[in-house]
Amino acid sequence: MGHLHQIEIRRLRVTCHIGVPDEERALPQHLLVTVRATVSASFHQLEDQIGRTLDYAELATSIQDLASCRPRHLVETLAADIAGLTLCHDIVTSVEVTVEKHILPDTECVAVHLRRDRGIV
Repeated sequence: MGHLHQIEIRRLRVTCHIGVPDEERALPQHLLVTVRATVSASFHQLEDQIGRTLDYAELATSIQDLASCRPRHLVETLAADIAGLTLCHDIVTSVEVTVEKHILPDTECVAVHLRRDRGIV
């Protein structure tokens, strides 16, 4: 078995309009997103060149833009959209996404998790 080379953005703060009731979607909410991308090149092969890897700063900005671009009912939909966005990068072979929503009383958060591999929906 080969080595895994992963890049993780942990608990990125995004602002979006999300929720099932209209009243919940009316005001922006802050969610936390974690993305763990497995890349096809070993870190040694990158030769210290940003163009050979996943630009995590660009990905983080793209995730924030994606979250705020339109309202959604489900956190699950946002997670799937983020996974699709991340897999658009040729170097990414698989992605795991966690979205945390701080909505229920007496809980730290509600979180959804998904994993997508390239070529599998």
